[in-house]
Amino acid sequence: MGLNKKDFTLLLIVAILCLFAPFILNPFPEGSALAQFNAGYPDLMQRLVIFGIFAIGFNILFGLTGYLSFGHAAFLGVGSYAAIWMMKLLTMNVIPAIVVSVLVAGVFSLLVGWISLRRSGIYFSILTLAFAQMSYSLAYSVLTPITGGETGLQPKVDDPRILDRVLEISTSQRANLFGLDMNTSHVVRLGDWAFTFNAGYYLAAIVMLVAFYISIRIFRSPFGMMLRAVKSNQQRLNYTGLNSKPYTLAAFVISGMYAGLAGGLLVAMDTQVGAERMFWTASGEVVLMTILGGAGTLIGPVLGAGFIKYMENIVSKINKSILEQWFAFMPDGIEDLLITLVYPFIGKGWHLTLGILFMLVVIFLPGGLVEGGQRVGRLFKRKKPADDKPDGKTTPAE
Repeated sequence: MGLNKKDFTLLLIVAILCLFAPFILNPFPEGSALAQFNAGYPDLMQRLVIFGIFAIGFNILFGLTGYLSFGHAAFLGVGSYAAIWMMKLLTMNVIPAIVVSVLVAGVFSLLVGWISLRRSGIYFSILTLAFAQMSYSLAYSVLTPITGGETGLQPKVDDPRILDRVLEISTSQRANLFGLDMNTSHVVRLGDWAFTFNAGYYLAAIVMLVAFYISIRIFRSPFGMMLRAVKSNQQRLNYTGLNSKPYTLAAFVISGMYAGLAGGLLVAMDTQVGAERMFWTASGEVVLMTILGGAGTLIGPVLGAGFIKYMENIVSKINKSILEQWFAFMPDGIEDLLITLVYPFIGKGWHLTLGILFMLVVIFLPGGLVEGGQRVGRLFKRKKPADDKPDGKTTPAE
């Protein structure tokens, strides 16, 4: 597949994790006190892989070139709107919707990138943020006939859907893959455990694996080497006579197409699109995902996306009544004290927990979760004695 052994092993690990995600994310039996931490339900599993795609694409821009964009939510939203219009005008089949979302996001990112990349550093970041906020404002108010404004868009019975009429795929208003409903699920019960296998999740997971494979090829290509040179010292690169602008613009467009792909998949999973996907907080979220997982690494953005979405969907649901159940075996005074101490960090306060963890990672693990994993791995790695080296020679440092 054009990968070295290490990269192929990494791709294989990600594929295995995606395949067995319903088992991995549901480690606790139903009805137990810890079942609250199970994340193996379709909606969350889909979001884990879709936002993983979003973060992988952002990492191609930020991780390789060092250009920090605060406007990538615009491409996510544009991809979503393109996908929903394909479902309204053409067919409820997700394939045309996903393809068109990538293409439209690519064209829009080409326009934004051509203007924004005239500046670098903080000025580039502010320009991308401005474009994202303008896009959000247009979608929310001015372009209401196209975007649905405040209420958003969703498929309706009276939509044309030209191909559906010809092929007579389905009269249902749900997204499908050649007739297979994306909401189709099969539940397997093993004792007190329940594992859900969802069609929409596995479609998104397959797309994520392809996106991850392409990102590996980009990272290892001469094009990826040029992007690293831009991040290292763009001015020095320009002094060599090489024009870095086409490379940075290409990285920006590829990153925007990844965001559009994620937006299209979000519509395939949930056929309701609103302007909130283009808000600046969505752009900030993908920045957090990439830095938290490890900017410039291959697997880091996926880990960061999974971590934040898990916090958002699991930790945010823990309320005071659940804490009372957990600490019920303790004396009343200690139980009340623990609930008082823990409650500000869960439920609606999950952002506080995420913020603290993010600060700890930035301070102690600048390389993100990937660096943390590497440090743990080095603890268990046996160190070779110095006299094992042949002829007493040492390897010079780079």
